[in-house]
Amino acid sequence: MQAILDHQPLWTSFSLFLSLFFVLAFEFINGFHDTANAVATVIYTRAMSPYRAVFLSGCFNFLGVLLGGVGVAYAIIHLLPVELLIDANSGRGAVMVFSLLAAAILWNLGTWYFGIPASSSHTLIGAILGVSLANALLNHIPVAAGANWQKALEIALSLILSPLCGFALAGLIFLGLKYWKPDSPMHKTPEARKQENDKKHPPFWNRLTLICSSMTVSFVHGSNDGQKGVGLVMLVLIGILPGQFVLDLNSPPWQVEQTREAVRYLDRLYLSHADTLEDLLALKHTPADAKPDLHRCDPGKTRPILRELNAALSGISDFRELDENTRIRVRRHLLCLDDGAKKVIAQKRLPERDAASLTRLRKDLTTPTEYAPWWVIFAIASALGVGTMVGWRRVVQTVGERIGRQGMTYAQGLSAEVTASLAIGIANLFSLPVSTTHVLSSGVAGTMVVNKSGLQTRTVRNILLAWVFTLPIAILLAAFFFWLGSLLI
Repeated sequence: MQAILDHQPLWTSFSLFLSLFFVLAFEFINGFHDTANAVATVIYTRAMSPYRAVFLSGCFNFLGVLLGGVGVAYAIIHLLPVELLIDANSGRGAVMVFSLLAAAILWNLGTWYFGIPASSSHTLIGAILGVSLANALLNHIPVAAGANWQKALEIALSLILSPLCGFALAGLIFLGLKYWKPDSPMHKTPEARKQENDKKHPPFWNRLTLICSSMTVSFVHGSNDGQKGVGLVMLVLIGILPGQFVLDLNSPPWQVEQTREAVRYLDRLYLSHADTLEDLLALKHTPADAKPDLHRCDPGKTRPILRELNAALSGISDFRELDENTRIRVRRHLLCLDDGAKKVIAQKRLPERDAASLTRLRKDLTTPTEYAPWWVIFAIASALGVGTMVGWRRVVQTVGERIGRQGMTYAQGLSAEVTASLAIGIANLFSLPVSTTHVLSSGVAGTMVVNKSGLQTRTVRNILLAWVFTLPIAILLAAFFFWLGSLLI
């Protein structure tokens, strides 16, 4: 990092550190805001002491970010319209990042202060959509084209279905435990066990399962939520130091060759279906001297993009061989080709076999642009891990005591934790962001309903209101900040 900044102006270095501070602050807040949910049941049931639980949870969050990859990171980033992504190395790019971070941090801090288990994932996604919509309105772009609505729909379904599945699955697991061992001590609350048996901790196997499932939730939370911070850092780096980060400069020669071959094969694939794709890609009627648009992705300029990419990548074995401006253009062109390919696939323009080939080509095209240096992942992992170790009390009390009318039993805590670890782990496999907060809270609520303990109306109402209002408030806040920032640049 020091070598990168050695030849940069002072203002560039200051902007970079300020931007990174905001991203790390968001991830730190995410740590004590969201991860408190991962340890809520294990602390409340006294399976572990609070500080030991929080410390271990921070460590597992750290490991989750380190080992989780970047699939979720770029699923979130690609909610932004491709026009903002290809123009990230501009004043608008900086305003975009600061706007969505400011909105997310403000809402996260507010809900944490009142002890409401709200979702950082929900908040960040709302902020990204707010920036996208504000950009569309300010630039007279149709709202339908203002954001990646197909990706937004996939993520929305993930966020809506995951708590419903959490509610049902946790209830079923708890019901199974109830029928399997109805007289087991695991169906006691910590207070009842202390009073009746004078024992401080859960039964051994319940305690072990609670600890293991809680740490698993921490790990998958890190590999899911932590990636969002990784994606934000990459936006910052591309916006401020584009020449160093628009492409993965550590790509080995075989990967550069793979990207070059993907461009060539895409050219041949499109030409073999020129008649079918003509109205979308204008493959036959694009003038020979046409140039790509550097500020928007026009599918009708696919041929000029392919020509420029073939010329830029010809004969190189390392992206460092390209000058800074060429690297920026290559990234823009790769993103535009990926955007055009998504439209071709979505409109089912190709036979099934060729559509499958196009899907694989998309991965080869985006590999140089969808990456993160090791120190970025390490920084986000550290911020999330340290954040986990503070500020956990408010949310733990809400999850343990304020969802149900009665305290949570060991079996209820176990059911909710196992459900959360399964739901988030499966979401990670498909690179879909989910909310640890919503999955775990709904899991606890599901066990309370099955146990006929009843729900505390006020707490459930607050959680539901936060769930409903997080998205629109984050959208409005981010849109306002983006509008304000746009006036200043």
